[in-house]
Amino acid sequence: MIPIRLRHFMFPKGFKFGYSLSGFQSEMGLSDEDTNSDWWKWVHDEVNIESGLVSGDLPENGIAYWDLFKKYHLLAKELLVNAARLGVEWSRIFPKDTREVKVSVEEKGHDIVDIEVTESNLRGLDGLANKSAVAHYAEIFEDLRKNGISLILNAYHWPIPLYLHDPIEARNTALSNERNGWLNHATVVEFAKYCAYIAWKFSDFVESFSLMNEPNVVSNNGYVNIKSGFPPSFPSTHAANLAKKHIIEACARSFDCMKAYTDKPIGLIYVPPVIQNLSPRDKKVAEEMKYEGGYSFFDPLTTGDFGWVSRLSDNGPRFTEKDSSTRRPDLKGRLEWIGVNYYSRTVLQRRGRGHSAVPGYGFGCTPGILSKDNRAVSDFGWEVYPKGLLNVLKEYNDRYHLPMAVLENGVADASDKIRPSFLVSHIHQVERAISEGINVNGYFHWSLFDNYEWCSGFRMKFGLVGVDTKTKRVEMRPSALVFKRIAENHGIPKDMEWLVSE
Repeated sequence: MIPIRLRHFMFPKGFKFGYSLSGFQSEMGLSDEDTNSDWWKWVHDEVNIESGLVSGDLPENGIAYWDLFKKYHLLAKELLVNAARLGVEWSRIFPKDTREVKVSVEEKGHDIVDIEVTESNLRGLDGLANKSAVAHYAEIFEDLRKNGISLILNAYHWPIPLYLHDPIEARNTALSNERNGWLNHATVVEFAKYCAYIAWKFSDFVESFSLMNEPNVVSNNGYVNIKSGFPPSFPSTHAANLAKKHIIEACARSFDCMKAYTDKPIGLIYVPPVIQNLSPRDKKVAEEMKYEGGYSFFDPLTTGDFGWVSRLSDNGPRFTEKDSSTRRPDLKGRLEWIGVNYYSRTVLQRRGRGHSAVPGYGFGCTPGILSKDNRAVSDFGWEVYPKGLLNVLKEYNDRYHLPMAVLENGVADASDKIRPSFLVSHIHQVERAISEGINVNGYFHWSLFDNYEWCSGFRMKFGLVGVDTKTKRVEMRPSALVFKRIAENHGIPKDMEWLVSE
């Protein structure tokens, strides 16, 4: 049954129809391999490959966005794309250690409450930067502008320079090494310096900046969901919470440092958990998980409420409530917009004192088999549940009252059988959100092109356009034309309404 729609709905003027990509997943494939990051070392590790923790596919065999960006931008223009969310790779910009450039850092206890990056510091960083990479990124961004495509520039989409995080060393030393990534205050400081630098260098090219993409995935998958294949895959609730604390501080401090050199809006891209309870008696656990997985990250950066620290048990992180006040004014008001990534839901039920995801729903499905709710399932085993997108947009609008954009939404579907309906159905939920007064200013598909899906390699096809990784030949899928029709009509055309599902 097709939900009732507003007659002749059109997205508001200035609405963005775009695509998102990350550097590590798309840049390599022909030249200039970026070998200086933790993820590079991680996916090349023989132990990880032999154990099946990573696929064995390698990013240097990718779609070569670094070299072929002009071809890809022309294709995007042909599909009426008017915006792109791209990233710069920290390890490309600064392949060598930047700690010799000393900046002012203020700490209270174990909290970093202020970092100042001066013009003199930036000139020092400029002397350490890979000038060729900086110039090449500028060329990519200028080509977007030439094609009428506005840019959201994301600073961090998971890889960290190897001089700050060696994941193999971290795993083998039970996280006791010095190069232990987000477990170390040095990473917070170096990230703030890096962010100030890219604001200083690239502000003229961008419409807005994003500090990070899905930082919750980094802390959760690296230290809790260790079978996910994310570095360093070492089980530690202590480490997960400490990484989360440092990442929140890194966001706030980087916001401050960037604002000194740009007037462009600065936000954060996140994958908020869409949690549902299997039965009414499990409603409380669902609300708890929404807080732990989402609100506890955004509350500090909006209201300064650092209360998630006080909720931790004695077996929590290597810091205590005494180390961090539950009110952190130094974190408050450090976001100007929110990017929402959405793929599916999680259905929970209580298990003794804890909880577990119910198999057959959301992310817990089997590829090729309908979910327990009789919904389509992607090649990744993720249930197609469009209504969850509207739900999360409502929840975050009601809680934070900030402008939002859907910055990732897509489906692994090599045959392109479910993607056309997926695309129309999720964009319909954005229509509904806007019609209900929610400030959503863009829909960005993940992705325009197939790319390297982290530990899963090239098997998962998320592109509206397929790319042969050997020949770099592109093949437009039918869903690409669906996207173009929607962009052309500034909304779902009437002859596509039959594709809408809840």
